[in-house]
Amino acid sequence: MGKIVAVTGNEAGAEALRQVNPDVCGAYPITPQTDMMQRFSSFVNDGKVDTELILVESEHSSMSACIGAAAGGGRVVTATSSQGLALMWEMLFIAAGDRLPIVMPVVNRALSAPLNIHGDHSDAMGARDSGWIQLWSENAQEAYDNIIQAFRIAEHMDVRLPVMVCLDGFIISHSIERVEYLDDQTVKKFVGNYKQVNPLLDIKKPKSFGPLVLPDLYHEYKRAQHEVMTKVADVVLDVAADFKKISGREYGLFESYKLKDADVALVILNSAAGTAKDVVDDFRKKGIKAGLLKPRLFRPFPYEEIAKALKNAKAVCVLDRADSFGAYGPLFVEINAATMHLKNRPLMTNKIYGLGGRDFMPDQAEEALSELVDIVKKGKVKTVKEYIGVRE
Repeated sequence: MGKIVAVTGNEAGAEALRQVNPDVCGAYPITPQTDMMQRFSSFVNDGKVDTELILVESEHSSMSACIGAAAGGGRVVTATSSQGLALMWEMLFIAAGDRLPIVMPVVNRALSAPLNIHGDHSDAMGARDSGWIQLWSENAQEAYDNIIQAFRIAEHMDVRLPVMVCLDGFIISHSIERVEYLDDQTVKKFVGNYKQVNPLLDIKKPKSFGPLVLPDLYHEYKRAQHEVMTKVADVVLDVAADFKKISGREYGLFESYKLKDADVALVILNSAAGTAKDVVDDFRKKGIKAGLLKPRLFRPFPYEEIAKALKNAKAVCVLDRADSFGAYGPLFVEINAATMHLKNRPLMTNKIYGLGGRDFMPDQAEEALSELVDIVKKGKVKTVKEYIGVRE
């Protein structure tokens, strides 16, 4: 057993980065991520890591510095939230397109306007097609574990892609929870030494490249980028299997909670899953076969595996903490696509909840499950998309 501590999600994230001891970190503050980079900068100042900390003038500059450092041959990290991720937008695609294995915790926060510093998933969902791998975390323990695993996933020779590790702003980042830390040597051995691929700073074999691809090859390049993504899920599972050996904690592409025989099921990301699990338990006590699916790997999206997990459900409610205005929620669209080929496809609804940090309460999960029970009885869905927890 490792060291058990009471820490915030930001503190756990900073500790994971300290234990990995990256070569370079491009750091810039933004609520609610600031505390993570501030703590990590203290580790740099106190000589607890060998990291070159680059204090930049913006998040765009932070990712630019990370891209340069990663292309130069370093193990590289940063962290951000909300508008910071939006300001990085141009550079996100460059990091992924150049196959640079940067690791970036994203402390999820609502996007402006109006200005809101609290947590929802609109930032990372907006970046879902940038070419980054996305791992999502229910609590501080999962955030810590995911950050450590992210280095192995990103740096795998079949992958070499950047990874976002998402955790809910304030709910996870600032709340104190029980977390079990691994010891430093165990983490160091698990992550391993960084393997460079065509580093620009290799003075024995100097090189340069300018990633300009015109219509003659751009289409093929993007197809190749997609092909790399198809290898990620297997790597995620292999890394999770190795992580279980050192921690005893088990991870997959998603978590199935009482789902195998469920007639009605919720699909929900991150911290709200914990609240929903308690409500699933209450419904089970009443004799209603309820279950829950909590995605962990969102990009690439495990369509076949999720379809298999939901194939026995009669009705499913997908809850989104982000909106796609004029369309359904982003998670609902993916789940809907995953199940569309099933012979006995579950009836589906989409609930938008918790925008701008609005609390997700047990009664909202109860409302969603009760509606699913009614849908199963009647055999039809009255309203597909609905906002819950909205003041009248």
